[in-house]
Amino acid sequence: MKIKEVIFTKSFTGFYFDDQKAIKKDAIHDGFLYVGEPLTEGFEKIRVPGEAISIQLILDDGSVAIGDCAAVQYSGAGGRDPLFLADTYIPFMETYIKPFLLNQEITTFKEMANAFDQLKVSGKRLHTAIRYGVSQALLSAVSLKEKITMAEVIRNEYNPNLEILKSIPIFAQTGDDRYTNVDKMILKEVDSLPHALINNVKEKLGFHGEKLIAYIGWLKNRIITQRIKDDYNPIIHIDVYGTIGIAFNDDLDKIVSYCRDLEEASSPFKLRLEGPFDQGNREDTMLMLKKLRELLEENNINIEIVADEWCNNLDDIKYFADHKAGHVLQIKTPDLGGLHHIAEAILYCKEKGIGAYCGGTCNETNLSALATTHVAIGAGADVCLAKPGMDVDGGYMIVKNEMERVLALSKIKR
Repeated sequence: MKIKEVIFTKSFTGFYFDDQKAIKKDAIHDGFLYVGEPLTEGFEKIRVPGEAISIQLILDDGSVAIGDCAAVQYSGAGGRDPLFLADTYIPFMETYIKPFLLNQEITTFKEMANAFDQLKVSGKRLHTAIRYGVSQALLSAVSLKEKITMAEVIRNEYNPNLEILKSIPIFAQTGDDRYTNVDKMILKEVDSLPHALINNVKEKLGFHGEKLIAYIGWLKNRIITQRIKDDYNPIIHIDVYGTIGIAFNDDLDKIVSYCRDLEEASSPFKLRLEGPFDQGNREDTMLMLKKLRELLEENNINIEIVADEWCNNLDDIKYFADHKAGHVLQIKTPDLGGLHHIAEAILYCKEKGIGAYCGGTCNETNLSALATTHVAIGAGADVCLAKPGMDVDGGYMIVKNEMERVLALSKIKR
């Protein structure tokens, strides 16, 4: 089976690109928009529409393999590739990517993904979004050729001893609507919630962390009073985007004391704290996360730290895992480029005894969400993000429903 035609189209994502640097500098909300000057290269405004490039590979039997090139909401931040705009990159892909793919024989996913991953133009690697989307289309093509699910392709090639038996816990995110969207999560009994988007010290964390403590207290009481079943005990997972380090001037003694307060506020629910530091580079961020994890364990504070910023590509993930820089690592799927790196990252985390969170961004598409859900299942991730979007319902529907379909097919085959 060969690729006979390649089609690229401009697409839109489930959310927006946001200038994280400007937001951290106290950009003000104006309705759904932000007021202020953008600070990250490529941004004409602080918030701009999210874009993607859809790929269709027409195979010689008439079937069509699909994938979407997409990048994270906070593109250009934390060591990531720059803003990914379709009008900029479609001509580039027509010139350099289409000729590479045309007439390729569909072999194994691992072989094809690794070959594409090595492609360079003018000595430079391709934008992560391009590698991400093409690898989705290649996985789709192998799935069509072998007449099995994409999860089974990943399982067979990367984790052959895994039995696809049960659903992976799903983590949903509220966006800025961190109250109404929590109610949606409680009604649907989402496994892990709410993300909460704590990306600003003044507005959301509080200069002494007091606003986050109050929010977690509200969240705990909301779960207890509104849950339908008494045994619904979700994990509380808050993403703070480095604001704790900013608020406490990286004073680890104060931060450990604050974490004890957070643990008390969330009890009896387990608490995960994502991205407490962003030191502006990989090494210092890793060291701060490593030290915080060690101090929390020494003080018997039952909070799990989740690494995010500067833990971007496969090498970063291995580096953070080797140093135990956190209890859980977010595998931010678009940042890794090819889906094969996501599978490898999940397996490496599990080998090192670190939680493997197959994450991503609200700024993806339905196609990329489906593909990475299959990778999460086939590689055996510990948690999977509901995406795209920030409305809860759409992303949760896409990921949860696909997961249940894959599991049902697996049971029939067994």
